Amino acid sequence: MTEKPIVLVVDDSPENISVLSGVLRDDYKVKVALNGVKAIQIAESEPDLMMILLDVMMPEMDGYEVCERLKSNPVTANIPIIFVTAKERDIDEKFGFSLGAVDYITKPVSPSIVRTRVRAHIAVFEQSRLLDQKVRERTAELERTRMQIVHCLGRAAEFRDNQLGLHVYRISHYSRLIAQVISPDDHDWVELVYHASPLYDVGKLGIPDSVLLKPGELIEQDWQVMRQHPAIGAEIIGEQDSDLMLLAKEIALTHHERWDGSGYPNGLKGEDIPLAGRVVAVADVFDDLTCQRPYKQAWSVEETVDYICDESGKHFDPQVVAAFLLVLDDILAIHEKYKDPIH
Repeated sequence: MTEKPIVLVVDDSPENISVLSGVLRDDYKVKVALNGVKAIQIAESEPDLMMILLDVMMPEMDGYEVCERLKSNPVTANIPIIFVTAKERDIDEKFGFSLGAVDYITKPVSPSIVRTRVRAHIAVFEQSRLLDQKVRERTAELERTRMQIVHCLGRAAEFRDNQLGLHVYRISHYSRLIAQVISPDDHDWVELVYHASPLYDVGKLGIPDSVLLKPGELIEQDWQVMRQHPAIGAEIIGEQDSDLMLLAKEIALTHHERWDGSGYPNGLKGEDIPLAGRVVAVADVFDDLTCQRPYKQAWSVEETVDYICDESGKHFDPQVVAAFLLVLDDILAIHEKYKDPIH
């Protein structure tokens, strides 16, 4: 912000502008406009504007219309406006307040009244802005904490599964890259996919050690237990009202569904499977196949990509596979950046 608070004086009379500028210039940086159009231009382009002193009776666009336009624009809506006018009727004053003005000063102006009112309303505005900033900072802090909790819970599921690497981080990054291709204009959804995907396997927290940590191949009875983890994950997340947790639950429940309907737990088919679940399905299989586990060797990237392409239209949504291939170089860079440590 500039050293002196910026005040905009709007009046079609140069004489009136001179009077108000003279009253304010010792304490404020004064900008001026002789008409409403110019006033709006200045207000929209000056981020540090703290106050507008606005004449009512002006040609072409009167002060009331200027006020309405400023209050309808989110960029300028919060700037305090004081009407300065020769209109003295109560009905005029009430109308000005109804448009969002904070005060009403009648002409001829009293310098002491102008200074007192401007100083008081700027002080309130500054306090309001400070409070808004604190609220934004606190909200951002809470959001960061929530994201950290989500990632920690996702990591907890990995530790439970003896996956002590960076699997959950890779999955979230892969998922975001794929989601960006599919919905390039829906930034909010893409970021939700990124932050919600770490909980995709949280249901494994509810699988008994005798199955989850069993060495060697699982028998069909074991698989019946293992296939419960998507539903368990959805139950762990529970009924939430945030978009993040709603999407996390959706992903946890549906990332093992298959495009051809042969998946689990509900045998969903095609676009009945939520898009985020279809995205994470590809990200998960790519990472799982290309990483070494105690019970298997890692596949090569070429083998894994061939498998994913072969499963397009069967296991995987063809649209998601196409998006995956478009960002494969970026996915490989993430795979290298967050590769598991060698023990």
